[in-house]
Amino acid sequence: MAMQTVKVNVGKGYDVIIENGILSDCGKIVKKVTGKGRAAIITDSNVSRLYLQTVLTSLKKENIESESFVFDAGEQSKNISTLSDILEFLAEKQFVRSDTVIALGGGVTGDMAGFAAAIYLRGIKFIQIPTTLLAAVDSSVGGKTAIDLSAGKNLAGAFKQPEAVICDPEVFSTLPEKEFANGMAETIKYGVLFSDELFYSFNDKTTPSSLCEMIKKCVSFKARTVENDEFDNGERKLLNLGHTIGHAIEKCSNFTVSHGYAVAAGMAMIARASESLGTAEKGTAENIEKMLIKHSLPTDFDYTAEELTNAALSDKKRSGDKITLVLPTNIGKCILKDEPIQMLGKYIELGKGK
Repeated sequence: MAMQTVKVNVGKGYDVIIENGILSDCGKIVKKVTGKGRAAIITDSNVSRLYLQTVLTSLKKENIESESFVFDAGEQSKNISTLSDILEFLAEKQFVRSDTVIALGGGVTGDMAGFAAAIYLRGIKFIQIPTTLLAAVDSSVGGKTAIDLSAGKNLAGAFKQPEAVICDPEVFSTLPEKEFANGMAETIKYGVLFSDELFYSFNDKTTPSSLCEMIKKCVSFKARTVENDEFDNGERKLLNLGHTIGHAIEKCSNFTVSHGYAVAAGMAMIARASESLGTAEKGTAENIEKMLIKHSLPTDFDYTAEELTNAALSDKKRSGDKITLVLPTNIGKCILKDEPIQMLGKYIELGKGK
């Protein structure tokens, strides 16, 4: 399939470029969007073994000098200690404002590298090369970067839009099935939020060309939402569908439950609660559950409503004594609803079917 490009009109604007096999040509795009300068590739211990050499070779072909920094793969590395290590690396290697940080990896890498690029020298250029479906359709687009604190996920961060996002769906073929399912949780989320047509297309078998098209549609929905609300004060909060309960599940599991699995269960639970309260059309929750199960995703976890509520109360989406919840009304449409914080427990109880 030919190259697909989605323009994100935020800040000075940037392209999300989607094409099978594009990774080996990424140097050309890096050179085109950043001009002269060196590149710092930030990646993790899993991705470095698979794709770092391909990127280094492509950059070298374009006469771009590069250095790489590899950290231990996993959510447990998304902390202030790893961020500090990346900043010290950039300083030690004498990177300057005209240079570029490249995030090569999944959501954790994009968050870490993006946050470092936002604060090193008060901001240097940044490019995203997502290597997971989850990062491709979600975290690589929109400019949100963050690290976890001991009190919860993503509690320190910055908005940092990339110069470009380079997405090669071929690299997803090396993902374990569980990791691909993680990404499907976020793609299903876009269907529930914006398009019943997209949602029901997930019943069909994924092919290389349909994967490119699916990523393009998800990125387009996210781009449109981010353009309307770059700093997450209004409409962009829709993208948090399933996340308030999902983050609580992650926290209760001590982050042993992956993000996509947690969001899937959170989405199913909020749909059940929304239907119980008469906000969602009858059958909405069942349709979401069936699609999640079809893609080997969970619809609940064994944590009690009380455990989940306590964990969710530390979530950054709280605003004083209110919390903004994303509630499905049917497949393809959701609403934002501000609720008193004490109502959260009720939603979680209904979501668990109690």
